[in-house]
Amino acid sequence: MSEANSTVTREDLSIELVKVNLSLKSRFKLGVMKLIYRKILGFILRAKPTTIAWFQLKTAGLPLPVIDGVPIYYDVIGRSSGHCFGNLKDSKRPAILWLHGGAFILPASPTAHHPTVGKLCQKLRANAFMPDYRLAPFNPFPAGLNDCEQAYRELLDLGYPPSQIVLGGDSAGANLVFGLLQRIRKSELPMPACAVSISPVTELGRVQGPPSRTENQSFDALIPASGLASAWQLYGGNQDSSDPEISPLFMDCRALPPLLIVAGAHEILRDDAIFMAQRCHAAGVSVKCRIWERLPHAFPLFANVLPEGAQSFEDINEFFMAHLGSSKATTRSEPDLETTID
Repeated sequence: MSEANSTVTREDLSIELVKVNLSLKSRFKLGVMKLIYRKILGFILRAKPTTIAWFQLKTAGLPLPVIDGVPIYYDVIGRSSGHCFGNLKDSKRPAILWLHGGAFILPASPTAHHPTVGKLCQKLRANAFMPDYRLAPFNPFPAGLNDCEQAYRELLDLGYPPSQIVLGGDSAGANLVFGLLQRIRKSELPMPACAVSISPVTELGRVQGPPSRTENQSFDALIPASGLASAWQLYGGNQDSSDPEISPLFMDCRALPPLLIVAGAHEILRDDAIFMAQRCHAAGVSVKCRIWERLPHAFPLFANVLPEGAQSFEDINEFFMAHLGSSKATTRSEPDLETTID
């Protein structure tokens, strides 16, 4: 499915581009996404609050997947609520804290987020918690980020060692990953073993930039470029959009745990991912950034639909496995960034 990768260097950052050969079937599926799902998302982002609430209820009401050996259920854990995978109270296993995407307005999707997290639990023999953080427009920033911080605290209170906790998120959830890491550092809590950020939106103040916002607006199969303004209006309200907890591209990136940043070469958020990787690299953080050709926004969540992206799921699993239980410091002394792009 993939050819030999190529490498690009940007400001002392080595970026490997993952080449992907799409089958005719996958190309057709991407065309359907672009014609239907991108329009639906654009409609939701422009809809009235009552209509958004209807979509929230419909999404949350979809049937949960069945994952062998991984029970999935909704529960309240301390002061946090969300979906549990496995026996979350068994702190002898590793724990995945996954922050779902959905443009800050939609709950976790049982057809995308739950299967992804469930399969990671299978491979890692881990438990997981996906917090049901409060959503815009009814609960704008910082409500959702507050809930994600509380979820991390609950895992620590359950007895999970930080070296056995891995953090992951996609799209809006990937934005929250960086917000949560800032909160952890500010509160002087122990950092998780590592973090994965899939197709992060890292700049919410400028719809027209970074450059891939305009370069890829006709290619992106899922996100309408103009929808970013609507998402910001719903999520940020009257807040300062340059606040690093809102636009993590402007955050202090020092002392973060090892990171894997993944995005598609043809999505509008490609440069959000690359610039974030550059910033983290410059701050001395161990970063792997992989950009995949032709695959859409948050494509690792669609591995069942687009088999060409299945390898990215394995990369995420291997990254988590490599860092679970590590007692090493969360920063490095020598710059060492790897990146993959198609």
